[in-house]
Amino acid sequence: MSFVPEDFEVPRSLAGEGFWLEPLGPEHNEGDYRAWTSSIAHIRATPGFEGRSWPTPDMTLTENLGDLEQHAADFAGRSGFTYTVRAAGSDEIIGCVYIYPPASGASEAPEASEAFGADVRSWVSADHAALDVTLYQAVSAWLRSAWPFTVVRYPPR
Repeated sequence: MSFVPEDFEVPRSLAGEGFWLEPLGPEHNEGDYRAWTSSIAHIRATPGFEGRSWPTPDMTLTENLGDLEQHAADFAGRSGFTYTVRAAGSDEIIGCVYIYPPASGASEAPEASEAFGADVRSWVSADHAALDVTLYQAVSAWLRSAWPFTVVRYPPR
């Protein structure tokens, strides 16, 4: 089973109205931590995050670094793709986009069906809440045009 076809070139960025994406990594730790810790209630109210254990207010900066290292390893291993969301014209981190295999294991082996599926979630910080729908629409279009997924579960806005 493979999340994306072996010959698929994973996109490294996306620029949209008011934001741009790049792969999330350990170098983003402080900005990422600042963005989500300032927006816990807002993120928990974002479609796709209701009822989840993250974000949690007792997570440390060191623990966050571990999470970012895991996301970077997933990206390098092509088992999941997490992007940091930055404000347009800035390096300020204002959110994240997560693209992972379906949680239910519904993605079938490509040789069996040629089908690939993804579960997608995204959030923006409370002070950039107005970008949530714009980000959702841009990422949705990007998933249709640049990715090999035939089924995408991305909670609508």
